[in-house]
Order: sequence, then C-alpha cells, then structure tokens
Amino acid sequence: MSDIDFPVLAAKLIPVNKIHANTYNPNTVAAPEMDLLELSIREDGFTQPLVCYHDKEQDQYILIDGFHRYIVAKERLALPSVPVTVIDKPFENRIASTIRHNRARGTHGIEKMGNIVQQLVANDWTDERIAKELGMDREEVFRFKQRSGLKSAFSNHEFSKSWIEFEKRYYKGKKET
Repeated sequence: MSDIDFPVLAAKLIPVNKIHANTYNPNTVAAPEMDLLELSIREDGFTQPLVCYHDKEQDQYILIDGFHRYIVAKERLALPSVPVTVIDKPFENRIASTIRHNRARGTHGIEKMGNIVQQLVANDWTDERIAKELGMDREEVFRFKQRSGLKSAFSNHEFSKSWIEFEKRYYKGKKET
C-alpha cells in the first residue's frame, strides 16, 4: 500500500449537534447550488462524509470540509447524524486542508482568502509554503497579501537587492561627475 491515508474508510455517524463550522472557510455556494445539493442528498444519499477535526476536550467536531452538506443536513433535512471522517492536524494545517478541498471544486471570496493568507503569514508561513499548501502560485499569494495590508503582510518578505545595486551605481556616477 502507498503512503496515502484513507480516513474515509473509518467514517462514522456523528450527531449533528456535536459538529461546528470553522471560523475561516472562504467558500460560498449560491442558493440554486444549495437547492441542488439538497436534491442530491435526497436522491443519492450522503455520498461524501464531512471531514472534521475532533476536539477531544470539548467533545466536538470542527468542520474542515463539507460545510454546505452540513447545513443541508442540519437545517433543511433535520438529520440527527451525518457521516464524518476525522483528520488530526494542527490548526494551520486544517486551514490548508479546507482550502485544498474547496479549491479543487469551487470558488472563494477574495476578502476571506486575503484574511487566511494574512493569518498564515502571521503564523510564520513563507510565501512558498502558502502557495504549495493552498494550491496557489506565488503571484496569487502576493496579490492576496497586497489586498490584506501591506505593512504586516510584507514584514517577512525578502525583497530584491536590485534597488540597492542601482542606488550604488547611480550615486557613484553622480559623485564622479
């Protein structure tokens, strides 16, 4: 077998009232797609479990992926329990997991994505790590950092030395004339 984990094979039914949304998911779904999701669950059943982190101290499950399935199950279908797979990762890695799951199939709100990038920068993630973990290229990370506040976003950014070299050559030439 490969080095890939299969948490989906350990799915279990969890009471809906023990599941809570995370605070950082930037994904949105329009009303027609929510209606379609509800129809899909009614017609096909729950074909994909929610992905959660289990907070053992609070005995609650924090959503990593499946927020809209959770909302449909809880608010529209009043299901008492839903299938859940559990992954055990540190907070920043759960954020990255949420984004990877979402980006593989949907769109994100720009402001919320900018906030997430800013939060990862504050947790000392490099641009390269953010790009890799969230499926972005460096230019996209740069744009999100720009949108969310220049001073703090670029505090750990390594800038090109070209301006220093230009300044040395420029002023050296001025002094010689």
